[in-house]
Amino acid sequence: MTLALGTIGPSVYWYLTRSTGVVSLLLLTVTMVLGVIDVSRWSTPSWPRFVTDSLHRSVSLLVLVFLALHILTAVLDSFAPISLLDAVLPFIGSYRPLWLGLGAVAFDLLLALVITSLMRQRLGHRVWRITHWLAYACWPIALLHGLGTGSDVKSAWSLTLTAICVLAVAIAVGARTLRGWPERRRIRGGALALTVLIPIGLIVWLPGGPLEHSWARRAGTPVSLLASSAPAGASSAAGTANGRTSTPASPPGTLSGPFHASLSGTIAQGPGPGPGLVAVKIAASLGGSVAGRLDIEIDGPPVGDGGVSLQSSHVTLGGPPAPVIYTGTIVALNGNRLLAKVRSGDGRSLSLRVALAVNAGAGTVSGTVAAAPTASGGGE
Repeated sequence: MTLALGTIGPSVYWYLTRSTGVVSLLLLTVTMVLGVIDVSRWSTPSWPRFVTDSLHRSVSLLVLVFLALHILTAVLDSFAPISLLDAVLPFIGSYRPLWLGLGAVAFDLLLALVITSLMRQRLGHRVWRITHWLAYACWPIALLHGLGTGSDVKSAWSLTLTAICVLAVAIAVGARTLRGWPERRRIRGGALALTVLIPIGLIVWLPGGPLEHSWARRAGTPVSLLASSAPAGASSAAGTANGRTSTPASPPGTLSGPFHASLSGTIAQGPGPGPGLVAVKIAASLGGSVAGRLDIEIDGPPVGDGGVSLQSSHVTLGGPPAPVIYTGTIVALNGNRLLAKVRSGDGRSLSLRVALAVNAGAGTVSGTVAAAPTASGGGE
């Protein structure tokens, strides 16, 4: 079990799911723009229309490949309970059902588009055209899916890429709509209105939606996963207990649980308790609905990526007025998520599920902690 400074994070599947999702959105945006250009029958001597048609088909197939990888890695990642059926049948899953369901709808629409395009000669132009127009809904639905479920939605680079995608589609739709004006003025006017209203709607919705600190709970993340849902690099998940089903905070000084809280503090690595050993020490303050302090020490031999292999540990949890109320050890460590069992002097026991995000360069740490009372013996 390893805690790696600077490289602390979830499984490789989680990173693959994120990257393939981002690439899929970018390619889907290219497909959308090419489709709009293709509808306008735009061509030049140096860029004939058949080149646009061919590129459109090729990019659409490439999107399908990356979406398949996106779905496969999400299913293989054991963090969230997502099945292959959830990726095809919308809104049936237990993990963020609405937002994951939108992803399934987008995948189904794109799959229908590709299949009907390959069978266009057999299906006829009318069936293909109806399916093709419906498939244009794939892009905004996929965009909402990414914003509703994406781990990086609060990151500046993610918001920038999203803005670029929205701008590219808006320019393409706007240019296509204005060309030939004022023919079919009502349809063109409606398209222009949507081109303006969609970005405005996103700007209004995002601050109180995916960018809001309690979004994980409101989006439908199972309670059992909330303690470990903070992505690496996130400043904190403060307020995850402020959603509609949050548990009332414990009175200050008792920390009796159950409770959810954000944490922030410092992390340092130094000499360990024995020859050849190092110690990683985390000193964090609790925030949000709970006031307190959490201190974690992990001792063991160093590993090649700058971390430490868990050999022994010491965990303390306290709050006003006592700096130490509970003491215990780590019983499970998986990437940036750990489980600790602590016990107070009067016999109370807590299970602490901690999710950490480490900035090794700055020597800081942030994340969340979820505490639940356990049996007197310290078991679950």
